[in-house]
Amino acid sequence: MPELTHIDKSNNPTMVDVSDKKITKRTATATSTVIFPDEIKHYFQDNELVTKKGPVYHTAIIAGVMAAKKTHELIPFCHPLAIENCKIDIKTNDQGNADITCKVSLHHKTGVEMEALTGASIAALTIYDMCKALSHDIVITATKLVKKTGGKSDK
Repeated sequence: MPELTHIDKSNNPTMVDVSDKKITKRTATATSTVIFPDEIKHYFQDNELVTKKGPVYHTAIIAGVMAAKKTHELIPFCHPLAIENCKIDIKTNDQGNADITCKVSLHHKTGVEMEALTGASIAALTIYDMCKALSHDIVITATKLVKKTGGKSDK
């Protein structure tokens, strides 16, 4: 059974000590999908969802980047990181739903998986928030890490 990294020898929660790790370029990519009911799909204009609250995808991109930068404030034991790049891309897929991709990178001793997952998640939640007046049948699904590099276990 693998050892949990956020539990010390006394079974107390703890932050991982990265002081002896080497600085390498670390990247992570996470995705999430927002499934829209049919009544929302007619609000699309040029791959942007436009509502009375404003441009949904553009707002979600900003929110996702802001969230990725603040991951350490949201998730216990995440190290505060000086993210060097965070890119969120939102595309409408063939089914009329939103596919979100969040890519994060930096040079550090620890990875950015949680930052990428947080960015994708908050972008999805922002889309939900901006569209909930149109329908509560929106579903956020398939939030997952799809790639990471730079650590001892690349994916």
